[in-house]
Amino acid sequence: MEYIIRELKESEVEVLDIFLYEAIFIPKGVMAPPRDIIYQPELQVYVKNFGKRKGDICYVAEFCNQIVGAVWVRIMNDYGHINDETPSFAISLLKEFRNYGIGTQLMKTMIGKLKEQGYKQASLSVQKTNYAVHMYKKIGFEIVDENLEEYIMVCRL
Repeated sequence: MEYIIRELKESEVEVLDIFLYEAIFIPKGVMAPPRDIIYQPELQVYVKNFGKRKGDICYVAEFCNQIVGAVWVRIMNDYGHINDETPSFAISLLKEFRNYGIGTQLMKTMIGKLKEQGYKQASLSVQKTNYAVHMYKKIGFEIVDENLEEYIMVCRL
């Protein structure tokens, strides 16, 4: 599958709403939440006014002129918050584009950009039952904390 990874254009920021919803992990047998769940304050921290703050970075995967995946970071008080110098990751792909290595490539691209910009680490939170945990570990994230449902993971850059 041929795709390109590129920076998100300012005119495309609204696409993050789609990928924010797609980032919600829905275990097998559980009904998907309504799309308007992304407007809850604890989820809006990921996308509201994206691109306006220092540290907001986003890359997208494009296939046949369609954005099919996105990875973005920002320093925010989210589920994976470590401190005010550590960007938190969000990543998702449209369902039909998962398991092709696109997510791994998006993550590696972002990690490279964060290193280039001098960040020391990046974090994320992920539900323990999410298949992506293995991919995160493979690219260098380590579990630094957990609760009943989620791991907090950090990648030292």
